[in-house]
Amino acid sequence: MSRPTRRFPLPLAKLHGPAPSTPRTLLRPQRLLQQAALDAARRHQPTGLGLDSAAVRARMVERLRAERIDDERVLAAFAAVERHRFVDSALANQAYEDTSLPIGQGQTISKPSVVARMLALAMGSEFARRHGHLGRVLEIGTGCGYQTALLMRLARSVVSIERMRPLAERAKDNLAAQPDAALSSPPHLLHGDGRLGHAPRAPYDAIIAAAGGEHLPAAWIEQLAAGGRLVAPTHDAALGSQRLVVLDKDGAGVHRREFDAVHFVALKSGVE
Repeated sequence: MSRPTRRFPLPLAKLHGPAPSTPRTLLRPQRLLQQAALDAARRHQPTGLGLDSAAVRARMVERLRAERIDDERVLAAFAAVERHRFVDSALANQAYEDTSLPIGQGQTISKPSVVARMLALAMGSEFARRHGHLGRVLEIGTGCGYQTALLMRLARSVVSIERMRPLAERAKDNLAAQPDAALSSPPHLLHGDGRLGHAPRAPYDAIIAAAGGEHLPAAWIEQLAAGGRLVAPTHDAALGSQRLVVLDKDGAGVHRREFDAVHFVALKSGVE
């Protein structure tokens, strides 16, 4: 018995029924072209919650405020500095989350909440309370330059040391693209051993370290000015991890206090 023959292709009407009478919608490429034309016709840049928007940073600042970071000068610095410009473009969509992110060479950019905590502690020094800023700052561990950019808005001058040359060069490029901060002169960036500090520009009114070891190097304490404050992670044997340590220096000597448990990269000697 012969089978009826079929013609291909079948008419669409036979497969799906009659075409709907609703208006034809634009295909995706056409929609994109139309949107691009509308954007080009705007007199002002569109606003929203993109990475270039101050609204994204404002939300991060509110989260920091909710975590009891209440120094308005620190919060203003976080609102001004664009963190996404200091991380790889593939990670930019995570830049304003409260998380550390890799920056290469086995190093990380610290969580915003931890950086804010350290800066707020530094701003509580005798010198900062008296003058309203951090004065001359030594930063140990430039990394990608994000904390340096924040310090530029809180200090009169910043010396920053990075032991890894690729990171030192990256930070130099990142910071060169930053707008001038209100208080600070351009940072003095060094490729060197941070454990040694930088005696030629000492004493420092604040020292902040982004790496932690078993002990605070003697050079840091020697280079800290009277009335100044050192904030750094240090290994706590009893805790089995690192803890933020604050060291205040006055005419009577140094006074040490311990704060939050933290996790930073190890403080190492030498350069790479």
